[in-house]
Amino acid sequence: MDIKKIMADLEAKHPGEKEYLQAVHEVLMSVEDVYNRHPEFERNKIIERMVEPDRIVTFRVTWLDDRGEVQNNLGYRVQFNNAIGPYKGGIRFHASVNLSILKFLGFEQTFKNALTTLPMGGAKGGSDFSPRGKSDREIMRFCQAFMLGLWKNLGPDRDVPAGDIGVGGREVGYMYGMYKRLVNQHDGTFTGKALEFGGSRIRPEATGFGALYFVQSMLAQKGDDIRGKVVGISGFGNVAWGAALKATELGAKVVTISGPDGYIYDPAGLDDEKINYMLELRASGNDVVAPYAEKFPGSEFYAGKKPWERKVDIALPCATQNELNGDDARALVANGVEMVAEVSNMGCTPEAIDHFISTRTIYAPGKAVNAGGVATSGLEMSQNAMHLQWSAEEVDAKLHTIMKDIHEQCLQYGVESDGYINYMKGANIAGFMKVAHAMMGEGVC
Repeated sequence: MDIKKIMADLEAKHPGEKEYLQAVHEVLMSVEDVYNRHPEFERNKIIERMVEPDRIVTFRVTWLDDRGEVQNNLGYRVQFNNAIGPYKGGIRFHASVNLSILKFLGFEQTFKNALTTLPMGGAKGGSDFSPRGKSDREIMRFCQAFMLGLWKNLGPDRDVPAGDIGVGGREVGYMYGMYKRLVNQHDGTFTGKALEFGGSRIRPEATGFGALYFVQSMLAQKGDDIRGKVVGISGFGNVAWGAALKATELGAKVVTISGPDGYIYDPAGLDDEKINYMLELRASGNDVVAPYAEKFPGSEFYAGKKPWERKVDIALPCATQNELNGDDARALVANGVEMVAEVSNMGCTPEAIDHFISTRTIYAPGKAVNAGGVATSGLEMSQNAMHLQWSAEEVDAKLHTIMKDIHEQCLQYGVESDGYINYMKGANIAGFMKVAHAMMGEGVC
């Protein structure tokens, strides 16, 4: 494999798409050795086919605001790879959404879904529409207009979207309601739905819960346990909430959360009341965490800063891509961090990852750590197909098993000669090999 040539060709075809190119480069560097041991992959141009999406749907979304004014946004669906199952991946509504971000997310989703062992391909979609500051009726009208542009490309065996940043249960409900009306059938095409019309129990918590189950496996691998560990978390949305909830339940002490305005340091650690308040902060729509310090004496708010300057045993980035950079990584390592597990997608920059690996700090990528969310979405698809609903205990048990299996796959390919477990390499190779073998078996198409 000639990585330089592949990347040069991609950069020429997709100039300026830095997030997408970063994600592709990370995977290529990880799988180069194993790829070169399979000349049949090279003959069939598996990499060249795998790094390009199967198709990209781009469409105009026109809707009316509450003043009766016509508004226009762009909608996208990147259907990246369906070699192992129907396209599966979230929809993101945020002003920052562009093709580069969605292609990076869809590319990562392909391998993440492969790691779950469930039959799901990779996709991602969204719009530059931001729900923040919009009324409930405006959000409903936008979601319905978004579906008018996308519904013909969806289906239970074709493409099954879910939520993501800016898309929660409300938005999923509005989109599924319009989709159901357009296709005139109740087929469970979306996941992340409300329990009343086909949703799965513990889906809102699943990404955070699954991340902590993966962290438990990482600790167990080195003969350790999470009880008593000090944990730093970024973000304060559903993902951070689920991670804080499960970490606290397992006996760890979570001392930070963060938002765009800065971070909270709470040396006493989060408890049930404080974790529930995270949901109130999110529901307020203000996108800030500063009020936490006013509500809970003893905690401190640090404006414009990130939580990685704090001494913690375990760091869990839970906010957004590239949120933890090289300087943050050096600060964490200098403060003796034991492990870093990405709960956000591509939460660490390449410089940060290189520092963790070069210092032999245990680091695990989002495609493995945060796979619990899409795994539970896959379980929701199964429940919909069988027209039944499992209990929270049943779903949680299956999630726990899936996360253990993902950890085992990382070990299969990630243990290096000195005993260090390179989880990034292990996750990338495990996901890649499953997709590559499926593409080989299906021929050149």
